[in-house]
Amino acid sequence: MQIQQLAVFCGSKEGRNPLYMQVAADLGRLMAARGITLVYGGGNKGLMGAVANGVMDHGGKAIGVIPEVLIAWEHQHEGLTELHVVPDMHVRKKMMYELCDAAVVLPGGHGTLDELFEMLTWNTLNIHNKKIILLNTAGYYTSLIEHMRVMTAQGFLYDNWEERLIVCTSAEEAIALFD
Repeated sequence: MQIQQLAVFCGSKEGRNPLYMQVAADLGRLMAARGITLVYGGGNKGLMGAVANGVMDHGGKAIGVIPEVLIAWEHQHEGLTELHVVPDMHVRKKMMYELCDAAVVLPGGHGTLDELFEMLTWNTLNIHNKKIILLNTAGYYTSLIEHMRVMTAQGFLYDNWEERLIVCTSAEEAIALFD
């Protein structure tokens, strides 16, 4: 599946494992090499900054979407191809969904999980059919994956989430899904 614009949902913090930052930077580099434009939260800190810098440092394009309230926390990236400052998180997510052809989810916090589950829910409801990839760096999402299996086993999901969410363990594996 060829794509032009890829949303990356991830943390505005680095996390405790240096591998998180490395994989984010690798993903950005690989995106730039394939001419895939990054669509992301617009910050210059944490994994967000790493993926954006990975793209920009290798001649790629990056589109940031940041709500006014998060400018102070996430510190908007000043070197992007485009930066959209929007009124709130709802507008941010909607704009990111509209701009992307697919999404990759890296480690992150509550906001990242919110974005993952909203994309997955919209996919289940046929609001979109965009490919969603969960990059399980260093086993970060293993417990979440197991919990979603429990949700399935206990009859709370309408269909098999594993048909809608592709789990990978490396940036190379994730980006290869778009070749």
